[in-house]
Amino acid sequence: MSCRIFGKVIQSYREEEEIRSLFPFSKELEELILLPAPYTGVLPIARLDLFYNEDTGDFKFCEINTDGTAAMFRDLELRKALVHNPAHEAVSALYDLQPFELFDSWVKTFLGLYGTYNKRVETPHVAIVDFLENATYPEFEIFAEAFRKAGISCEICDVRSLRYEGGRLLTENGTWINAIYRRAVTADVMTHYDEVGPFLRAVSEDAVFLAGAFETQLIHTKWLFYVLHHPVMRRYLTQEEQDFVDAHVPKTVEFSSDYITLEEVQKHKDSYILKPMDAYASKGIYAAGREYEQQAWQELCADLYGKGMICQQYCTQYLTPNIDYAWGDGEWHPYMNMPGLYAYNGKFAGILMRMACEEKIIVAHENERTAPVFVVKSRKEG
Repeated sequence: MSCRIFGKVIQSYREEEEIRSLFPFSKELEELILLPAPYTGVLPIARLDLFYNEDTGDFKFCEINTDGTAAMFRDLELRKALVHNPAHEAVSALYDLQPFELFDSWVKTFLGLYGTYNKRVETPHVAIVDFLENATYPEFEIFAEAFRKAGISCEICDVRSLRYEGGRLLTENGTWINAIYRRAVTADVMTHYDEVGPFLRAVSEDAVFLAGAFETQLIHTKWLFYVLHHPVMRRYLTQEEQDFVDAHVPKTVEFSSDYITLEEVQKHKDSYILKPMDAYASKGIYAAGREYEQQAWQELCADLYGKGMICQQYCTQYLTPNIDYAWGDGEWHPYMNMPGLYAYNGKFAGILMRMACEEKIIVAHENERTAPVFVVKSRKEG
């Protein structure tokens, strides 16, 4: 259902000016989004982060990650570390636990998408590209090795180092790149727009296969939630799809006088959360009203009002008891849970499970805890 709706957003954006006008994108970014996707599909890779209630089965979306979808490495490494954990050993003795595999399966998906490209070659050279100061490099190395295991040469490149010569996109050392696995998020590309000219020219001239195309930014941006509730966008959705949006997509507006009054948000602090318009890895200010005293919240809102933030309906968290011996106090506490559903070319691929002590916003590198995820296949006999 989600991917079907996302596909309609992308298609209507391409075809209708009234939909394009709903998004706050620059002319340069709009031109990149309107470039034809070089594959058959909607979202090559995504992670749909949820607030999920295990008791009722209800959920709300937190955000959708497309560009730079990450953290597969985190789940993998934590599984390795968990092998000698006594609690895990006890559970493993009772149940057949199977992890999700997120690296070889992505390579298979990527190559399947590449197979729909009209300029494909039999054995492409793949580049994983990002602004390497932002890269999760160990994760990139595992992906690169997975490509090589599949018989495909692959290297990791800083997107600024690429060259475009004679109709070919080249690595810094002159190797011809046939296909790109883009981990450089669109926000970073636009920030460094003048530094990535060769890359953008190659993409614009269809000289290289790109997964994912810049149209994925329509789904990655947090502004998507505003658009999905907009009456103009709803005209393109079926009643079933509208009901899905109403049930699962938090109401979202720009935190400015054009959309919501300052007094409304200040007065009902427990109902709102403030976020940057377009950020990732918890960058910028994420402020939930219920985490502030009334006076402090009023002052924060006044400071951020009209500064390009979004204001979003606060979603109640689902809490489970857990214990942290590594960085916590070794006592049981309620932890909020946020499962992220990986989707490869629209198909479910695995789960990233993040947690935070008590009902607080999960902030990367601060209170965030990641728990490895297993599927319980069966109960062992004996």
